[in-house]
Amino acid sequence: MLLVDKYIKYLRYEKNYSLHTEISYSEDLLQFTDFLSTHFSDVDILTVDSDIVRMWIVSLMEAKISARSVNRKLSSLKSFYKYLLKIGELQVSPVKRVGGPKTSKPIPAFVNNSDMEKILDEKEIDDTFEAFRNHILIELFYVTGIRRAELIGLKDIDVDFSTKTIQVTGKRNKQRLIPISDNMKSLLEQYINERNKQSIGQSGYLFVKKDGAPLYPMLVHRIVTENLAQIPTLSKTSPHVLRHSFATGMLNNGADINAVKELLGHSSLAATEIYTHTSFEELKKIYNNAHPRA
Repeated sequence: MLLVDKYIKYLRYEKNYSLHTEISYSEDLLQFTDFLSTHFSDVDILTVDSDIVRMWIVSLMEAKISARSVNRKLSSLKSFYKYLLKIGELQVSPVKRVGGPKTSKPIPAFVNNSDMEKILDEKEIDDTFEAFRNHILIELFYVTGIRRAELIGLKDIDVDFSTKTIQVTGKRNKQRLIPISDNMKSLLEQYINERNKQSIGQSGYLFVKKDGAPLYPMLVHRIVTENLAQIPTLSKTSPHVLRHSFATGMLNNGADINAVKELLGHSSLAATEIYTHTSFEELKKIYNNAHPRA
């Protein structure tokens, strides 16, 4: 366990991983070490071979753990053994050639443009600070594709009105610039003026509660859910649905997938490619509705 503790400290202090990621890795590795101590009295972290790792994967599948979760746990293990190679504790990784179970990727739920227009353009907005803030919050999600944590973390200094961009701090503290439209710029200027008029902008955070405190995750989730609930055909109503909607809308309208990857802050193209499946499903629907012999 000393090596595991050393690895978790490495993630925290050198890789700057989030607390959530740190906890996930720690739990996965603890589960693996528990498996070793239960089934192999003469084997430890440094003497594991690939067959034992495969036995662990089988045990997880037999415990009805989803293929996606098993693959995440295997990824944690691979990252750990990569670290052990790096610090010279091992010469060969026992997980190098171990593959996880196949997973089926669900098509992400998304809102089409006409439904978003009903929410953003046709809905009456109450004459209150919170109603105006919520409207802008929904639109910013939709036009930028940012994550919930990224939106909550936005500060006034992250908005550059002269260049019409916002600086977003994503996973692993990676920063990226996202352009905003003239309309979004105008809405944000109006919002900041209204917020400051009510003397609740001292925290430095862009979006705040009525008492001036920053927003929190469940509040943002509730705001988005209440707005997206107006679309009866939508299967999910979380902030991530608006991120999916941004990516799908961009690709459906001809955006380059690499550009969408950069705007979303994905570390690899594979994470963005799922939206090409969504786009293809949309094309199939158009084809089936429009072609006389479909």
